[in-house]
Amino acid sequence: MKRKLLGFAALSILSVGLLAGCGGGNSKKESSDPGDIKIWVQFSDETPEGVAWQEIVDGFNKENEGKYKAVTEYIPRSGSGGGYEDKVNAAITTNGLPDVITLDGPNTAAYAHSGVIAPLDDYLKDADMDDVLDSIIQQGTYDGKMYAFGFSESNVGVYYNKEMFKEAGITEEQLPTLDNPWTWSDFSKISEILTKHFEGPAIDMQIASNDEMLTYAYTPFIWSNGGDVVNEEGTKATDYFNDSKTVEALEFVQSLVKNGYTTISPIEKGFETGKYPMLLSGSWTIFDLEENYKDIDYGILPYPVSDTTKELVSPTGSWQLAMTTKTEKKDASAAFIKYATSTESSRIMSLGNSVLPIRNSTIELIKDEVSEGMRTLMEQNQRSGHARPVVVAYPQVSRAFQQAIQDISYFEENKDVQKVADTRAEEMQQAIDNSLK
Repeated sequence: MKRKLLGFAALSILSVGLLAGCGGGNSKKESSDPGDIKIWVQFSDETPEGVAWQEIVDGFNKENEGKYKAVTEYIPRSGSGGGYEDKVNAAITTNGLPDVITLDGPNTAAYAHSGVIAPLDDYLKDADMDDVLDSIIQQGTYDGKMYAFGFSESNVGVYYNKEMFKEAGITEEQLPTLDNPWTWSDFSKISEILTKHFEGPAIDMQIASNDEMLTYAYTPFIWSNGGDVVNEEGTKATDYFNDSKTVEALEFVQSLVKNGYTTISPIEKGFETGKYPMLLSGSWTIFDLEENYKDIDYGILPYPVSDTTKELVSPTGSWQLAMTTKTEKKDASAAFIKYATSTESSRIMSLGNSVLPIRNSTIELIKDEVSEGMRTLMEQNQRSGHARPVVVAYPQVSRAFQQAIQDISYFEENKDVQKVADTRAEEMQQAIDNSLK
């Protein structure tokens, strides 16, 4: 089967802060023999993720002693997203891929479309897929088949400073819950109170990140309003990204900037140091707060919802496992993927690396072992998690999305959101059309 060079892979699909173990360093691999299952992962063995991973691998090898043996090569990503992706790209062109690789959620469609990874459906009939979060199945599915299985998950919420809320007169009774989240209007009213009281922005929405965080964290506003970035097949952006429902969601984002409720030039670690009452951020921020900013008394609130639909939607997505089309050890590779995504393996990874579980059974298993904030995000993920668009031209689509947010936030001449959406939708469509030729 012909393999296409995945030029997109060197792009940083998730913000560096989202990824555990993305630091530099030389790749490391264990000794192996021709009968081993070779696995490439994008983190170092010395990180919490690497330590948890090795525990999972050791468990698999012990359980399958004399039958299968998994051997990991650790290939950390560089700060720009290179390293691991560069090696995968090179291996595609030389037919040198291992049996199993890790890949980021939004890359599923491109790898599957290019014939790099193989469908897993025939191997998952005994994997209790009803227990797996919908978001994991969604991000790993392309053209009706499941090609990749996430081994960890993530989510985003509104972090808030409890002392600053109290000082501004916002009571616990005014706080949203997963059953009764704030609407966009509610969120704006609270932001106005905080902005006036503290004479500064109420929240850091991370608009200044200018990276994948914008696509990851802002698409839920669109989905909550009944809009979308692309169609379900991932083939059309025009009439979707520039649809009236999508434009309304983007106008809500723009209103936060216009009213001064969010900063677009944030102070570094502004929330963590008590400068901003709120921060839109992901589950990875919990670890930083609890390790480095223990004086901040914080909580996590659910996503604000559209005034029209009242539908709670939150973002998801992380790294997955996939079996390459190169492997001659399909049964062994599939067995490892199933083991690494089991309830127990998900428990090891979640507790060891401070990431969200991929299974409902794991959430039930660890809910009393994690912080209040982590429980909020786990439940929000269960109820409302939505993976990013599964589209072959994802990097180009994502970049156009990011530029649209920047356009409506920073440039006065782009205050007409509909025009911005029309322009960026055309860019997305051109990239999609080119990718499917």
